[in-house]
Amino acid sequence: MNQTYFNDKEKALMKSMVRELIARLNEVVSLEDINRVHAIIKQGILANQYSRDQFGINPTVRNLRTALLVAENIAPDRSMVIATLLYNLQRNEYITEGQVISMFGEDVAKITRGLVKVSQLYQRQAALRNEGFQKLLLTFADDIRVIIIMIVDRLGLMREINHHPNETFVHNIASESRYLYAPLAHRLGLYKIKSELEDTSLKYLNRRVYTQIAEKLSETKQRRDTYVVDFIAPIKEALCEAGLNFEIKGRTKSINSIWNKMKKKDIDLNGMYDLFAIRIILDTPTDREKKDCWIAYSIVTDIYIANPSRHKDWITIPKSNGYESLHITVKGPEDKWVEVQIRTKRMDEIAERGLAAHWKYKGIKSEGDLDSWMNNVREVLEAGSIGQMELVRGMNMNLYDKEVFVFTPKGDLFQLPAGSTILDFAFAIHTRVGCTCTGGRVDGKNQKLNYKLKSGDTVEITTSSTQIPRQDWLNYVVTGKARNKIRQAVNEARVRQADMARELVHRRFKNRKIELDEGTMSKLTKKMGYKTITDFYVDINEERLDVNTVVERYEQLVESLNEGSNAKHGTAEEFVLMPVKEEAQSDDILVIGNNVKGINYKLSKCCNPILGDRIAGFIASDGAIKIHKVECGNLRHLVSKYPYRMIKSAWSGKVGAQFAVTLKVVGKDDIGIVSNITSVINKSGDTVLRNISISSQQGTFEGFLVVGIPSISALDELCKKILALKGVKQVERVNR
Repeated sequence: MNQTYFNDKEKALMKSMVRELIARLNEVVSLEDINRVHAIIKQGILANQYSRDQFGINPTVRNLRTALLVAENIAPDRSMVIATLLYNLQRNEYITEGQVISMFGEDVAKITRGLVKVSQLYQRQAALRNEGFQKLLLTFADDIRVIIIMIVDRLGLMREINHHPNETFVHNIASESRYLYAPLAHRLGLYKIKSELEDTSLKYLNRRVYTQIAEKLSETKQRRDTYVVDFIAPIKEALCEAGLNFEIKGRTKSINSIWNKMKKKDIDLNGMYDLFAIRIILDTPTDREKKDCWIAYSIVTDIYIANPSRHKDWITIPKSNGYESLHITVKGPEDKWVEVQIRTKRMDEIAERGLAAHWKYKGIKSEGDLDSWMNNVREVLEAGSIGQMELVRGMNMNLYDKEVFVFTPKGDLFQLPAGSTILDFAFAIHTRVGCTCTGGRVDGKNQKLNYKLKSGDTVEITTSSTQIPRQDWLNYVVTGKARNKIRQAVNEARVRQADMARELVHRRFKNRKIELDEGTMSKLTKKMGYKTITDFYVDINEERLDVNTVVERYEQLVESLNEGSNAKHGTAEEFVLMPVKEEAQSDDILVIGNNVKGINYKLSKCCNPILGDRIAGFIASDGAIKIHKVECGNLRHLVSKYPYRMIKSAWSGKVGAQFAVTLKVVGKDDIGIVSNITSVINKSGDTVLRNISISSQQGTFEGFLVVGIPSISALDELCKKILALKGVKQVERVNR
């Protein structure tokens, strides 16, 4: 072997590990396999395929240590051990996957392939802290044994880097072990590994705290063990006398767990309630579970004083995840607080393996499907036999087949639903990016908007300032965000088109000296088959409908609405008229209001007159009198054709009703301005807000508010109050 590659300490360590590994693999790995692996590694070293990494870690020693730890902590599995020793050479393309299959079989190649794929993820450093990275890791692994090897490898690395000179490297490895590998180990039921990873992470991230707690526990270990035995003794005796079948377990929390509790409770080690933890597991029939648990509870609390504030009853009302247990904290000998958990074997089984998996109980988040699947793996691992590893090989790793995980060129990780396209990804980055997206480069190759992404793709979005969203884009996306933003952009574009067309129509009507009534226009659009006024104006903007045709049709509609036989025409003499004393006029005037009876009149919707407006009546073809504002353009148009139908009118001054008025409010788009406007309306006496529509563009908002208001004076007062609000620039009454 290359004499400069290994130092004397590493040579001695490797010889020792090789001997121990061969001894552990005696029943599952043939001598032929051992010789073949040894020869390949030796050739790889001579070919300079192995080299220390930038932090001085020897990969040959690391892989050998990982293989030995797999055999010690998991199972002496042939495929896992061989793959662990060879995958670096396959990653460096010194050997091919085909050669691995030829020499060692498809099962070994499957694991090496997974290890190579997963190792490539680590080149994307920006994604490591993304919460979706763990899911992507499981997706890429293909085989659960790949994840197990990675966890065990991390355990070996954590042991090796103690007192490593590069503090930044140690800190990063420890942090990654805490947030990624320890939870994975816990999910797999590798509790011993999980606990060591957490403790060593604490040691490297906060060595002072770790050392203080470790020294304190070391000083008190013998006394603590004696204390647990003494604490349990009277409980055992009383439980036996009660005729209960049980098992009692006593334990001390791990250093990391103790530190977490100290931080959470803001206490020192001496002040911890549950430094000692006792679990009483009852073997009792299902129909006696609750009763026997409460018997055990009464026995414990008869012997020791309980802390009521620390009592937790999850038997009467189990947790939503199915967890059942009684928790009490009691003061034992020497006034030390001890947590006691009481449950049955069934409850313990659920807590450890089923719905209330232990990591959930302690607050570590996980997905339901993953929990169920991981529990199956945990049961296999806890069985502990070599043969059980055969079951692991067949387990499906396609946990996230409903999601894809893709990267930006900078390494940021995005999680999207399966079937997502480049367009979905663009909108996931930013709405502006999505709206101007023209395509993208996926792993360096140009792709169209509708290209479906695959996990691991690196996507660079291409944009153009002239690009705008189109209706057919909805066929290219699956995410809710993309759909909503596309619809919003398309609708906004249609509104802009409609606004331009509306301005054109208004100018044309003005040139023809025709007063445009929006209510009549709305009737016209429905008569022409349009579902919305926006569709109508968009067709005008896109020249599918000629504006001159619209003007002609409008005039025809107005004339038809006001035509009628002379027999149906009424005159002022047909109505009971009341003279208005306040105004000295010689002509009779129609007075409308609460006390007026026998007069069929309606307030015209084209101008919506309210109490206080100057008004006039016009006898419509149906015999009813339509009340208009004097300045209403429609009234002037009608009177010019049918002057004999006009009736002078006035308010009685006692209406006692609310009139619908539309206000247009324009102002600066500030936070809270809408709530301020609605607050003013709600506080204005008899005024009621009936409807509100707000649009915002380039920092300016435009709102239309329909209010119920009793009079013109109340309206004027309301407008003054709204105009006085900060940010409001304009308030005016409009007809819509």
